[in-house]
Amino acid sequence: MEQVRMRLREIALFIALLLTSVQVLADPLPLADFARHMQFRTAKIAPDGKHLAATSVIDGKVVLSVIDLDKNTGVTLRPREDDEVFQFWWVSNTRIVYTVAQNIGYFEAPGMTGELFAVDVDGKNKDILFGYRVSQDMSGSLGSHITKKQSEYASAWMLDALRDNDEEALIQVRRWNWSHVGSAGGESLPEEVRVINVKTGKNRTIAVSPITGSRFVLDNNGGVRFAYGEDKERKLNVYYRAANDAEWELIFTEADDGNRYVPVYFNRAGDGVYFECPGRNARGGVCLWDTKTRTFSTLWSGKEAGPNGYEQTFDEQDLFAIRSMPGRTSVTLIDKNADEAHVLVDMLQQFPGSDVHFINATRDGKKVVLSVESDRDPGAFYLYDVDSRKLSFLLARAPWIKPEDMAVMEPFSIKARDGVELHGFLTKPPGKEDARDLPMVVFVHGGPYWVRDTWEYDPYVQVLASRGYAVLQVNFRGSGGYGDAFITAGFGEWGARMQDDVTDATHWAIKQGDADPKRICIFGGSYGGYAALQGAVREPDLYQCTIGYVGVYDLRLMKSRGDIPQSLKGGAYLDKVLGSDDTVLAQRSPINQLDRLKADVMLIVGGQDKRVPPIHSENLRSALGKRGIEVEWLYQPTEGHGYYDESNVTEMYEKLIAFLDRNIGEGASKEVEPEPKK
Repeated sequence: MEQVRMRLREIALFIALLLTSVQVLADPLPLADFARHMQFRTAKIAPDGKHLAATSVIDGKVVLSVIDLDKNTGVTLRPREDDEVFQFWWVSNTRIVYTVAQNIGYFEAPGMTGELFAVDVDGKNKDILFGYRVSQDMSGSLGSHITKKQSEYASAWMLDALRDNDEEALIQVRRWNWSHVGSAGGESLPEEVRVINVKTGKNRTIAVSPITGSRFVLDNNGGVRFAYGEDKERKLNVYYRAANDAEWELIFTEADDGNRYVPVYFNRAGDGVYFECPGRNARGGVCLWDTKTRTFSTLWSGKEAGPNGYEQTFDEQDLFAIRSMPGRTSVTLIDKNADEAHVLVDMLQQFPGSDVHFINATRDGKKVVLSVESDRDPGAFYLYDVDSRKLSFLLARAPWIKPEDMAVMEPFSIKARDGVELHGFLTKPPGKEDARDLPMVVFVHGGPYWVRDTWEYDPYVQVLASRGYAVLQVNFRGSGGYGDAFITAGFGEWGARMQDDVTDATHWAIKQGDADPKRICIFGGSYGGYAALQGAVREPDLYQCTIGYVGVYDLRLMKSRGDIPQSLKGGAYLDKVLGSDDTVLAQRSPINQLDRLKADVMLIVGGQDKRVPPIHSENLRSALGKRGIEVEWLYQPTEGHGYYDESNVTEMYEKLIAFLDRNIGEGASKEVEPEPKK
């Protein structure tokens, strides 16, 4: 009898689990939850370990919260007016420097102001250190002891908090050149490195870049040793100096052999510099440059993908690991004996299947803030005590997202039609990991150069998967992360080999049996919007619908409208990546190939888009209308190059899913090939 009761309990448990599974599949997360901004952006511990600071969203604005870890009390620091905290840095045990963003004009997404602010952990002594509002009357909201300082029309950001100096920090400054705003001519002003007092805001220049649009690399003592950037021909140039009082010397230029060498960090001894280099396989690598002999030695070469991040020692004086992402995140230890390496290995074992990344550590290296995230998890922050080996949960970036309910991104690699190796991800709906002949959305990333799809939580991918669609992403040539040769292989290939790569990946998914060949749509933003429409006209029998999101649809128009051709180096960039033959550009523009179109069209537009102005979508809609083709049209007048407002994003998700459901959802399979649209 007891065995019968046990068997009944097992059956009841099985039924309960089955019903729970059905309920999960029947009630996916509301679209509005996917559209929500992350509750917490980042978290960092103070140098002495007594306080934790985090950026969080309260009442729709990003604020800075500081928590006393011993007393479990805290304060919330709100910027003035409608400003939001953007980034922050601990500059001493009790003082934080931060930047802000604000809503400007009709834009939904806040923009950086270029200013630097500072505040103590108790919320007192809140001051503006640098920026165009320094000389304004800040009484009542900011401190007064530096209000006599003159405004400076420039942008600044932190380079180094100088761990052994509580009074000063190093910042990079880019002055605004009003005479050339909106002009493609003239010269930009050179960037500067300045020492700034984090209490008074007084600063002095210690370095001026020899090339505009540059970045700097410092040695471990705060010396400004490297400056690098692109020239007018968009060739990377690297300058070096032996000390702050030495002259800049050009040591590498891409113009010599077509290779790019990018300085990253100094080693602990100070006699070697880590560089990103081509590596032995031309997929990207890490080399060590000897400052005395000026020769390279290769430390690491990616077999499939190059470096996409690094792990520094807790004192930030050296590197101990290289991160890469051929598929899922891979971590290679270059110093297996480092204490930090043992901690990282321990954390990776505690969180199998996740990516672990150190955020920052206390000055003595005894407490570390780390993030844990994955393709299904937006991430959470933990505090690790090195001595006790105790791990404590701190914050979840988006606590309403349940990783167990999200879809799994499976990496894949294929050969393109010309033999080039391609990498990407296939995501199937939760609970349908083994399903075949699924309706599929080909999701093309923007950029397109130096940008790539990565193994991480992506709300767009999860939205599509949660509503029953497989999602295909491929890093076509031109994408970043697989070596400079792979990037340059995409130059001049808009609508050609880059598009072929997307097509080849789509056919691969069909051949694998994962996708129903009669239920496939293509979707993307910016360049991805271009690829979505170009794919639909180039492969009219492959896609049942196409969704262009703030996309480019006329390549010749791209050369005259938008902020790229108006920038100082933008014209040269477009000639480099698009080509200069107007006939070819016209042939590769979707707006000129609409006679081949069979797919239904949806266009998502931002009225304040400066990168790809709305005229691209408006012209395409007009051209389709003249052919009697209706367009699913979503236009938000206050959005820019990508939607930001949560309600606008939610509406976009709703209309996107409804459009897909009508075209390739359940019961929408097209048994008969449609006639070409006229």
